[in-house]
Amino acid sequence: MPTFHVWTFGCQMNQADSLRLAAGLERAGYAPAADPDRADFAVVNTCAVRQHAEDRAAGRLHALRRRRARGEELRIAVMGCMVGPDGDRGRAALARRFPWVDVWARPQEFAPVLEEAGLARDVSAGELGAEAAVPAGQAGPTAFVPVIHGCDKFCTYCIVPLRRGRERSRPVAGVLGEVRALAQRGVREVTLLGQTVEAYGRDLGGGADLATLFEGVEAIGGIARTRFLTSYPKDMTDRIIDAVADLPKVCEHFNIPVQSGDDRMLARMRRGYTVAEYEERVGRIRRRIPDASIATDVIVGCPGETAAEFANTLALLRRVGFDVIHAAAYSPRPGTYAHRRLPDDVPREVKKERLRAVEAVHAESSAARNRALVGATVEVLVERVAEDGRATGRTRRGQLVHFGGGRAGELVEVEVAEATSWSLRGQRAGARRGGELLLPVV
Repeated sequence: MPTFHVWTFGCQMNQADSLRLAAGLERAGYAPAADPDRADFAVVNTCAVRQHAEDRAAGRLHALRRRRARGEELRIAVMGCMVGPDGDRGRAALARRFPWVDVWARPQEFAPVLEEAGLARDVSAGELGAEAAVPAGQAGPTAFVPVIHGCDKFCTYCIVPLRRGRERSRPVAGVLGEVRALAQRGVREVTLLGQTVEAYGRDLGGGADLATLFEGVEAIGGIARTRFLTSYPKDMTDRIIDAVADLPKVCEHFNIPVQSGDDRMLARMRRGYTVAEYEERVGRIRRRIPDASIATDVIVGCPGETAAEFANTLALLRRVGFDVIHAAAYSPRPGTYAHRRLPDDVPREVKKERLRAVEAVHAESSAARNRALVGATVEVLVERVAEDGRATGRTRRGQLVHFGGGRAGELVEVEVAEATSWSLRGQRAGARRGGELLLPVV
């Protein structure tokens, strides 16, 4: 039986795409390769958001070229955000740069890859069907479920809308059918994905929205938790916030990128909101769900960022007290408005310095919020168990927890004994000897 392997770079959307493609390849008669470096069909699912991810994908393609040079027979496919639209100069340039690649496909464009693999059937862009979206090798209690593809926001620095296209919501029935299939495979937690996930349903008509999906997942047996990524501040409606507050399975965790804490920079980014509007949404969440965790994304060193504008960003981060801050330094992406019209004028060393400052704020705020959980008992979904018996999982609010004992997929109560900026440590509730809490060796 021929074998395949998919190398995935980038975000959770790419991870979900890779799993869906793997399901299709299994239908085409392929099996996952025991040794990825000997697969008969090699797929590289690429990311173009940052240069580092693109460089890693290029490195993998050069490694595959060396296999060809040794006389090995294999087919090579590239999909994902590095691949531009048909006929655009970017795709032609890629073909010249990597002439040994057999087929190119954009994000969710599974048909060209499956046709190259010999699957002779009509596969519509972005969909493989609920029963085919789950590979036989799906392992682990968590899974990503794309619910809306593309993005209509067109931020000046971002390549995603140009690579993934406009927003396209999947039908409600298709999403829920996939979740049922995942539940039958033993998945306990699903994360509903979109570049701007709260935009779900606007193009469907009939009033369906993200809360509609939350309500549908509530009725699916076997699923214990629902998460969602990634949020856009102006799309975060009161109905969605209320659904998170009221529905038992929806986790009280929000990932809402702010990107900058300065109104002038937000305008240059074309983010479409002000700092005050962002803080209003965060305030609404915390009034409705006081113990909710909130994560955010920040980009430092965007074109024209002044010291005062960056200071405003730090002030916002300290003021809000985020649980998690994902920080990145700006790098220009060809094809974006910023690349064409805004000079990359913040020196590299200044970007690094600002990145370190944001990371310091993150360490401080995250540690403070995690320390507040010491002595508390939290519900943890066990995601994996090491050979030494140490279990790792996450709370409903997304904190990583290490503790002793448990089985993957099990929901357990854990007493928190220690906290850092990055994780919690503890032991299953009641696991004491002589009044002393027993902690796993880490």
